[in-house]
Amino acid sequence: MAAVNNVFLDKQEYGKDKVRLLKVHKTTKIHRVDDLTIRCLLSGAEFTTSYTEASNKRVVATDSIKNTCYILAKSSKVVDTLELFAAELANHFLNTYDWVEGAHVTIIRHRWARMNIDGKPHNHSFWRDGEETRQTDLFVKRGANGLRNVVALKSAIAGLLVLKTTGSSFEDFVRDEYTTLPETKDRILSTCVDSTWEFNVPAVKTEHFASHLAQIPFNNIYDSVRDVTCKTFAEDESASVQATLYKMAAQSIRNWKWLDRVSYALPNKHFFAVDLNYFRGTKNLQEHADVYQPVADPSGLITATVARAPGSHARL
Repeated sequence: MAAVNNVFLDKQEYGKDKVRLLKVHKTTKIHRVDDLTIRCLLSGAEFTTSYTEASNKRVVATDSIKNTCYILAKSSKVVDTLELFAAELANHFLNTYDWVEGAHVTIIRHRWARMNIDGKPHNHSFWRDGEETRQTDLFVKRGANGLRNVVALKSAIAGLLVLKTTGSSFEDFVRDEYTTLPETKDRILSTCVDSTWEFNVPAVKTEHFASHLAQIPFNNIYDSVRDVTCKTFAEDESASVQATLYKMAAQSIRNWKWLDRVSYALPNKHFFAVDLNYFRGTKNLQEHADVYQPVADPSGLITATVARAPGSHARL
């Protein structure tokens, strides 16, 4: 890219962010809902002049990008599979505007759980049962010879708040002149889970793009990663958050051949036993503890990415 006055446009994306959309599935009397927040960003060399020469000749209005989200949601059969709906959107922009070189789509799904009324699931009423979200992030580029190159495809759980009241210890860590934290054989363990998994997807011909991705059981993988996270958290006799995190990630890598990497970010949600010894010698520490004080900050933060070993990839 040519430099002007010793500067040049290094990279760019533009589009519409925070497109809010509710899709109601009414094919039966039992309705389903998908509550989405969408971001669609476009990139390509022919957008350069919109930055450097104030020319809008190649600019697809961000309002048009927003409208596209609604129009495709109306006709789409895969809105309930975030990865496939993201692919529909990305492919639309690449097919419709031949100067678009890259389409980057991020979708967040917000939770709605079906109400139980008189002990029975209600057909069309829901309640928000937490701030946990399901997410996906897809970046597709136009390749040579009619190929679609998936630069990145990641999905995620965000904001899954979990707590267990026993089955967690923290011992045998470094003790020096800076250490005040006592060792503990049993403690409350709580965290707000953010987990991301990355898919391995090869380049594929444009006409086979949708059908190729449809072979990946995205919804089953999401359910499985969430189940593995919760089951490992609940059942592991945790020696540390690090050790439990590794078991979660490694299990999902083993479970699904389509996954290259699984990452977790687990902040400690601290609950400290309140020292009640000052009140008539009331015992509330160690094995006597049952009254705790939640402490938000500062908090520990444990992160890691577990990857599939080289040579063990299994592509479609």
